Amino acid sequence: MPPAKMEPANVPETPLEALFRERIAILDGAMGTMIQQRKLTEADFRGKILREHPQDLQGNNDLLSLTRPDVIEDIHFAYFEAGADLVTTNTFSSTTIAQADYHLEPLVTEINRGAVECALRAARRAEQTTTGRHCFVVGGLGPTNRTASMSPDVNRPDYRAVTFDQLVAAYREQAQALMTAGVDALLVETIFDTLNAKAALFALEDLFDAIGRRVPVMISVTITDASGRTLSGQTIGAFYNSIRHSRPFSVGVNCALGGKQMRPYIEELAGTAECFVTCHPNAGLPNAFGGYDETPDDMAGILGEFARAGFLNLAGGCCGSTPDHIRAIAAAVRGSAPRAPQPLSPKLQLSGLEALSID
Repeated sequence: MPPAKMEPANVPETPLEALFRERIAILDGAMGTMIQQRKLTEADFRGKILREHPQDLQGNNDLLSLTRPDVIEDIHFAYFEAGADLVTTNTFSSTTIAQADYHLEPLVTEINRGAVECALRAARRAEQTTTGRHCFVVGGLGPTNRTASMSPDVNRPDYRAVTFDQLVAAYREQAQALMTAGVDALLVETIFDTLNAKAALFALEDLFDAIGRRVPVMISVTITDASGRTLSGQTIGAFYNSIRHSRPFSVGVNCALGGKQMRPYIEELAGTAECFVTCHPNAGLPNAFGGYDETPDDMAGILGEFARAGFLNLAGGCCGSTPDHIRAIAAAVRGSAPRAPQPLSPKLQLSGLEALSID
């Protein structure tokens, strides 16, 4: 069987694809970091709609798209002002699986739609400030708080807290709400378990088939430590081989590490991937207090070097990054040519915990 093409044939170039081919695109930074700076209270998270909810809600950041949409819109707008071309919706935990911790499963569709509306309002505001500017909204699908590959109970190695089918159903519901509300692309992000990611990708393909249209699918994995592997044990090459059949618009690395620690993995992807490559690291490694110490200049210096080395099609920030970081990153990569996707390889590409290429 011949290898799958990375892009559908005879499909006109989308505005997002045109941007990625023209220059290195800029993604936003951390949502949680910005929310924490607002010092919101339990009342903010409850709003008017959940005053009588029996469980504490503070910390459920995705809920703020309904209860404090002004806060979420302003954060998105601040990132657009800083130079972001794309912002990710405030939906990292907006699945029934993740919202079950707060007993808010019935609100999942409403949370996702509200998040898209916040981001779209910010995008339209930003476009009005600059003639001809195009701002994109990307629907974010987080990894959930359960893993399909590993048992949470050391005494029951066969046990799983979630099944593949449960993940598919949860991701499909979220993606349908995001697409109905009008996102330009979908981002399966912060992937620590490839099986969770494959459930998300399966759900997206099922949804695309059902509704008769698709949007670009972006994929971003998390390398958890210096071992160079995901939490479920795969190397970056094995991970890419595991998901390349899904014809991703882009693949990249985010979270867990700072840019310096990400370099070998981004370099490997840049030399392999037939699609675009993205990178949005944390602002360094967490310090003893759980904070992040890399300054805007620090992050900009690292990502600027990645850009000059020809690794990137998109740069942004994850945990600890702010609009100031994004502004500095945008300036640092400006003028560097975007990476050209690799040609389709004729090799048989397999994956277990490590990649295997047969020529």
